[in-house]
Amino acid sequence: MKKSIIFASLALATALTGFTSCGDFLDKEPSNDLSKEKTFSGWVNAQQFHYDTYNFLLHGALRVNNSWLDAATDLAECAIPTGGTRTTFNIGNYYGGGGAAEFTSVWESRYRGIRKCNMTLAEVDKVAKPADETEELFASEKAQVKSEARFFRAWFYWELFLRYGTVPIVKEVLDPDGDLLSGYTTRPSTKEYINFILTELNECGSGMLSIEESKKSARAGRLNPAVPAALKSRILLYLASPRYAAESGVTWQQAVDAAKAFIDTYGGDYKLYSEAANTPAQNYYYAIIRTPYSGDNTETIFYRNDPTIGWGGISNDTPIGEGGNGGNCPSQNLVDMYDMIDGTSPFQNYDVTGAPVYSGMAPAVNPASGYSDAAMWANRDPRLAATVLYQGQEWNGRAIDVVLGHADNMVGNANATPTGYYMRKYIPETILSSNHGGTAYRLWTIIRYAEILLNYAEALNEVDFAANKTAICSILDQIRHRAGITGNVISRSDLNSQEAMRNFIHKERTVELAFEEHRPWDVRRWNCAEQALARPIYGVNVAVNGTITRKVAQQRVFDKRMYLYPIPEGEYWKTNIQQNPGW
Repeated sequence: MKKSIIFASLALATALTGFTSCGDFLDKEPSNDLSKEKTFSGWVNAQQFHYDTYNFLLHGALRVNNSWLDAATDLAECAIPTGGTRTTFNIGNYYGGGGAAEFTSVWESRYRGIRKCNMTLAEVDKVAKPADETEELFASEKAQVKSEARFFRAWFYWELFLRYGTVPIVKEVLDPDGDLLSGYTTRPSTKEYINFILTELNECGSGMLSIEESKKSARAGRLNPAVPAALKSRILLYLASPRYAAESGVTWQQAVDAAKAFIDTYGGDYKLYSEAANTPAQNYYYAIIRTPYSGDNTETIFYRNDPTIGWGGISNDTPIGEGGNGGNCPSQNLVDMYDMIDGTSPFQNYDVTGAPVYSGMAPAVNPASGYSDAAMWANRDPRLAATVLYQGQEWNGRAIDVVLGHADNMVGNANATPTGYYMRKYIPETILSSNHGGTAYRLWTIIRYAEILLNYAEALNEVDFAANKTAICSILDQIRHRAGITGNVISRSDLNSQEAMRNFIHKERTVELAFEEHRPWDVRRWNCAEQALARPIYGVNVAVNGTITRKVAQQRVFDKRMYLYPIPEGEYWKTNIQQNPGW
């Protein structure tokens, strides 16, 4: 880690990002020259130092050098030639500079965030009470700060674990002029590491703002007790999964209990977003685009709150015919995962990755579904149209046209879609109004209620398929019916075994959470990343007469060592910390 990056003082505070335009708690910019002593000499500066920690929450859009992390999976391909996933992940170059925002910067920024949390926890009780506050209010505010700092520290360690495995746990404020992590090179066991994170999550919620308070616009984005409970559900699901279960000791029943506890405790506060005035596809789309504080979005639990954006915020992810740069282009692999609108599967067999089983470039069709490659987008799960822009789809008053040489696939434009598709999810279409003069929020959703339901269904299936089948189907129907699928899962004749249901749940999770940065970690925890991430990326060509032809859009590289990232070289050579296998 570079000292100037990892151990920066308040000079790197809120001025970095302008995190929100809503609440006032993140809008204040403290002096860039405050020392630790001055920072914690008064309550206002101490609070602002802590609030800056929210700026360390990553936003997934274009994060990896103008590409999305899901473009490093089978869900998409980056159309931008210099995109970070395209020049690193997709060709097996995990040391490439184009991927630095994911391979090395996450290591540096997470440890920098951890240092902020440690400093807050070490110093906040020393801060004097402001003269205009009561003892009760001051105690409550300090409890909130300490609880949030403990949560963020746990979150940052979790993000490091996903990428690098267990890393040194630092709970003290390291001297930026010292030897940095040289005294912390021992990598703990998975049990020790996870026990630390879970203890933080179990204990930090009590001091946080209430859910009601956290939804007010003046405090938009602040943590409440539901957030650590939701993260606990995710962590226990991951650790019960095949890749981690043996070392973590976590069981599927623990994952069941955590998801159910969240639903029982917070199910009255959070629910799937659905308004009667909307179409099902709109409800799914709005579950991401609308905010908890101005859009009455009760599905979003944990998110990064950002200011409104304009055309410049989405131009790299819109079709070239719209004047954009192509960006994150969904794959045919993803398109093939969507069911028919009546709930039947278009294809006969699905594997553990959730994808249909391919023979060449096409899966075997299920004749009972009515699916045909000649009309592959007709009568599909409405989430497809809410996520992917395909040939002929109406968008901003025009039809998408990816015929070679036409508006969205111009010859000679290097950013034209390589897959035949463009992304719709996470693109606020109101920005396109008035000649791209509109503005909109595009918050980054980290955890939403649909994930909790999917966690619950997956864990129930692994505990006991036969005993839990009815409950599993009911949970999945909540998600699918919100999206506009008419059939019931319980009536499916192809889901009568635990394995078949497992593959179906994996598919359902992939479709529902597409482009929300779940796929890279899901296929790893399921121990099928080599199968999912080394397969070709498929796309389509569309002829002038409407004929659709499948194609290989990109070959991919993934081998066993890529389950984990390499520890950044500078850190490895400086500290001699144990490197990850194969690197």
